[in-house]
Amino acid sequence: MKGKVLLEFVEPIKDIKKINEIKKKLEGKSDRDLLLFVLGINTGIRVSDLLKLKVEDVWDEGNPREFLFVFDEKSSERKAHFLNTKVKSALSNYLQNQEIELDDYLFRSKKLNQPITRQQAYRIINNAAKEVGVSGNIGTHTLRKTFGYHAYRKGIAISILKSIYNHTTPTETLRYIGIDKHEEHRIKIDVNL
Repeated sequence: MKGKVLLEFVEPIKDIKKINEIKKKLEGKSDRDLLLFVLGINTGIRVSDLLKLKVEDVWDEGNPREFLFVFDEKSSERKAHFLNTKVKSALSNYLQNQEIELDDYLFRSKKLNQPITRQQAYRIINNAAKEVGVSGNIGTHTLRKTFGYHAYRKGIAISILKSIYNHTTPTETLRYIGIDKHEEHRIKIDVNL
């Protein structure tokens, strides 16, 4: 393959225990970095879009918003992303301990009034994962893939995830989120009437 540049394939974090260890590790270092991780794995938003967020995108009159709206350049649509209790808790912890304005970047650099760089986001995610012993290739897309992997495992239809990722086929989405088609997947249909 001389002359071709191969991009390294990154993986989702499949082990919930490792996800919780990463959260604990980041919690001890930086509320901002913890929020980046939690927001990424709970919404599936691209890191490039996360880094563009302003406080006003997620915060309204002293409370986290229920939905975050992000313009998706691939589909030319404005997509809604639900902010669950884990995200809202991380947002509250971060924003209540900051001198921050609504028009400030959510993930602002400590040195400049600019967002952290994609390279810095990579270092945050990669270092925390390595520190807790996550093996495999970890990068910024790991957050997005982790979201999809666990959403699928919890019963979210592949068609919904395909739409979120703007993929053309379910097979493409399954491959992207690290699902092995030969792996057994038991689905609990518990209507609990």
